[in-house]
Amino acid sequence: MAHEPHAHHGPRPQATHDHASHHGHHHGTDLDWAVMAPRLEAQAELLAPLYGRVMAWLAERAPEPGLIVDSGSGPGVLSCQFAETFPKARVVAVDGSAPLLERAAERAARLGLADRLTTLAGELPDVLEELEYPADLLWASNSLHHVGDQRAALRAFAARLAPGGTLALLEGGLSARFLPRDIGIGRPGLQARIDAVEAEWFARMRAELPGHVAETEDWPALLAAAGLRHTGTRSFLLDLPAPVGEQARAHVVNSLDWFREGLGDALDAGDRATLDRLLDPDDEASVHRRSDVFVLKVHTVYTAVRPA
Repeated sequence: MAHEPHAHHGPRPQATHDHASHHGHHHGTDLDWAVMAPRLEAQAELLAPLYGRVMAWLAERAPEPGLIVDSGSGPGVLSCQFAETFPKARVVAVDGSAPLLERAAERAARLGLADRLTTLAGELPDVLEELEYPADLLWASNSLHHVGDQRAALRAFAARLAPGGTLALLEGGLSARFLPRDIGIGRPGLQARIDAVEAEWFARMRAELPGHVAETEDWPALLAAAGLRHTGTRSFLLDLPAPVGEQARAHVVNSLDWFREGLGDALDAGDRATLDRLLDPDDEASVHRRSDVFVLKVHTVYTAVRPA
């Protein structure tokens, strides 16, 4: 699974909380969220149409929530989208990174949402205990997999829901695709090999988390184990066909560049050379110039309700 930071959390450096990929610098798995902030914002803005469909689907399950909690909010792009989609709701953006929350507050102010959006800094899931009120809708986008004990985290999420409240969990989906299998340079299948390297990085990142517990990623079963009633699973597609516009092309460049810098040495010399050509703006074969660049991405969302 590629991991983009879908909003903030998602290895997609998946963003991905869509990943180009969520990886740390120099093959490490520590993520510098402040450095990643512009990338996360650009990715979330590109994915806004997909998230709009997600929110329309959630509105059918959690009509007119009074309090929405965006858990692992990153720079607040989705937090603000929630505030705009649910105009009667208050929104709390929750994240472990103060620099990202500062950007969330600045975005809310720019959009005229500052009176309805507040921020809460701290590590998930413990920081949720500081919420003044239980949530009617708790959104966790590519954030759960950054917690060592995901089962315990889901119990903590469930405990912060109002009776009848909904937990919406975005995890998994499909890795992004940007290029055809055969791009005319290098060995065909480059992105599949990138996916394999990202999968290894993701496993390493998970294993190094404090309190790591290996878990089968059967999200409906895990939600049920947390005392919630699974109410739906749906996948949402972002399909930006070639030739893409400048925003999508910039996303592809950033995604491949992030991978090349962070994890590219795990590829063989031929694939590294192909990536270097793809990233060279002076090369006719680069993603800066190619006519066959596209963005195809799938996010999967699971919903569950706390029994009243």
